[in-house]
Amino acid sequence: MSDLGEVSRKLVAVFAADVEGYSRLMGADEVGTLKGLTQRRAILDRLIGEYRGRIANTAGDSVLAEFGSAVDAVQCAVEAQTAFAEANSSLAPDRPISFRIGIHIGDVMIRAGDLFGEGVNLAARLQSIAKPGGVCISGVTYDQVRKVLPMAFVDLGVQQVKNIQEPIRTYEVNAPSETREAAHARVSEAESPPPLPDKPSIAVLPFQNMSGDPDQEYFADGMVEEIITALSRNKQLFVIARNSSFTFKGKAVDIKQVGRDLGVRYVLEGSVRKSGSRIRIAGQLIDAASGAHLWADRYDGALEDIFALQDQVASSVAGAIAPSVSQAEMERAKRKPTSNLDAYDCYLRAEAAHFEYTRDATDRAIGFYRQAIALDPQFALANAAMAATMSTRRAWGWSTDPEADKSQAIMYAKAALRMERKDALVLARSALVLTFNSDEVELADSLLDEAVRLDPNGMSGWIWGGWTKSILGAHRTAIDYHQRALRLSPLDVRITFAHEGLAFAHFFLGNYEEGLRCAADVLRHHPTHVQGLRITMACHAMLGNMEAAQKSWQQVALLSPSDRVTETRRRSPWRDQDIAKLQEAYRLAGVPE
Repeated sequence: MSDLGEVSRKLVAVFAADVEGYSRLMGADEVGTLKGLTQRRAILDRLIGEYRGRIANTAGDSVLAEFGSAVDAVQCAVEAQTAFAEANSSLAPDRPISFRIGIHIGDVMIRAGDLFGEGVNLAARLQSIAKPGGVCISGVTYDQVRKVLPMAFVDLGVQQVKNIQEPIRTYEVNAPSETREAAHARVSEAESPPPLPDKPSIAVLPFQNMSGDPDQEYFADGMVEEIITALSRNKQLFVIARNSSFTFKGKAVDIKQVGRDLGVRYVLEGSVRKSGSRIRIAGQLIDAASGAHLWADRYDGALEDIFALQDQVASSVAGAIAPSVSQAEMERAKRKPTSNLDAYDCYLRAEAAHFEYTRDATDRAIGFYRQAIALDPQFALANAAMAATMSTRRAWGWSTDPEADKSQAIMYAKAALRMERKDALVLARSALVLTFNSDEVELADSLLDEAVRLDPNGMSGWIWGGWTKSILGAHRTAIDYHQRALRLSPLDVRITFAHEGLAFAHFFLGNYEEGLRCAADVLRHHPTHVQGLRITMACHAMLGNMEAAQKSWQQVALLSPSDRVTETRRRSPWRDQDIAKLQEAYRLAGVPE
């Protein structure tokens, strides 16, 4: 890798400006728009210099600058917008060249004069929130300027912005000359329903107590709190906090209105009913925009085990909802026109293709993941998913260059881990790549332990954790892990890999009949999965079912003609004694040396 140059860090006020509707303006009048933009850039460049700022990056209609003082940055922004408004006053109503400006104080990286880092990303997101001709600042910037500048600041509340994990407090800056009425109008605008986050969003409403027993109210409320906590562990979901959800307690609700009021795409509602010493809990997941029911289930238990039942339901609901939401999001992305894709939509399209598990779909998925990473190089989950898909292509025999896919899979996995170590799915997918493509199984095992700790209801951590346990020789623990994954999400398309892991673990423990049953579950979904055929062949051979073992070998030989007994060690990550057992079974089945 080439030297990227010296990188330094410092705390600055980051100033991000961008022209609203630039593509539309250029489409209507290229020459006039370019002339107007040039005039406004001259104004902006001059003001940035006068307020002791430095222009770091420019790209067409956008400007990124740094200031040593938040006061200077905000004064520069307000004066620039005043000058732009005057320049626009003589233009037709549909032709103004209006900038949005965002300002945030943050730590940035500087390389060759360019600015990088989360401070830059936050300023850019604030710019996108600003109205045309407006200035939007972060809460930390507001704290620095509110007592110094004679300006009105409108609190826009806490905003969830694209690709930033934590919501941020935002303020709109109004010039001193703006009327009180205009400021009030801005407040009303700020109180409009929140925009949908860029990741799947869900609210869990208070469960209805249908027992006729007010004493069960605490249990219904506790059930919801447990589910919210369980869902919140999944970093791919935006989960509304309990205090907001519970404002709907005791009210007849319109699910579509709830979605609008809370800014969520999905709503979970449920009920609790007591009958004698038994209690029943029901839940259903609804698409707030369409009202469509995506998932529903119910749970029964004894009243004396009420808290154990509460834990069971919370875990099961969280485990079941995640794949239901993921599937709904993938279907939604498929319906979007390709011209409107952003990084997350590319990621969703890639996921949908990846989980088809065909050669063509896998290549298509890799293409979409590449687009997502090109749009957002810091998208850790897309990097981890790219790594996992390349590993899949190699493992299923679909790669035209297996060694290149292997090295790239490791590269993307390690890049994802450098970006993000607190996302359970990033850890799980990166770890599976290290497990099957490198000699770092112990590292992968520790990453998967952390994934399970971060999200005990996430299926991926349990599946791939089961594989690392088995590779390290802990086959009984591996069986427990895979069975936990099956309980959490039995209908997920990836559950095949839990069945496959169970088949191998049972084989190594000498449970050949059980291994065959698990292998049959693999082949029922993927009849040409060569690993499923290999373990089927091995179990038949050890049971003495030679005709069935040889038939399985014929299928393996068609799919993987290079298979040889001596190749098992190179292809497999198992311990020496486990590889020796596989080789014994393969010889019995008729696999050439």
